[in-house]
Amino acid sequence: MKYLSITVSLLLLSACSMPLLALAQQGPPPGLPPFLHGIELNETQQDKVFAATYAQAPELREQEKIAFKAHEQLRALAASSAYDDAKASALANTAAQAMAKISLLHARLEQQLLAVLTPEQRQQAQQRDDARQSPRHLQRAE
Repeated sequence: MKYLSITVSLLLLSACSMPLLALAQQGPPPGLPPFLHGIELNETQQDKVFAATYAQAPELREQEKIAFKAHEQLRALAASSAYDDAKASALANTAAQAMAKISLLHARLEQQLLAVLTPEQRQQAQQRDDARQSPRHLQRAE
């Protein structure tokens, strides 16, 4: 009985510690876009990446909320008995404009972050991006 109790206790302890082990794994810093993963940034570069990323966060969040609400209202309108095509079109346009602004914000941020990198780091980022995209292009060609 004592052996069983110790075994169960050890199993529970190991199960509880698994999330902590996952947190201890070295990974990319949070908030970095995929093209910067694995690129060693110095402290100044990290500060500039942080500043650029978080400077656009409020506007990005606002556009995401607008797009989400417009999609939500469009789904509700489509399911209702009082469907109005003009209102549906306006909601779809609102969602599309918000998504376009989000895409533009992402493009601006990528350009700002690439400007922080050294030429060697930019080349490394480009190689990672090419390697990440190449399997998708091969699958589409088939």
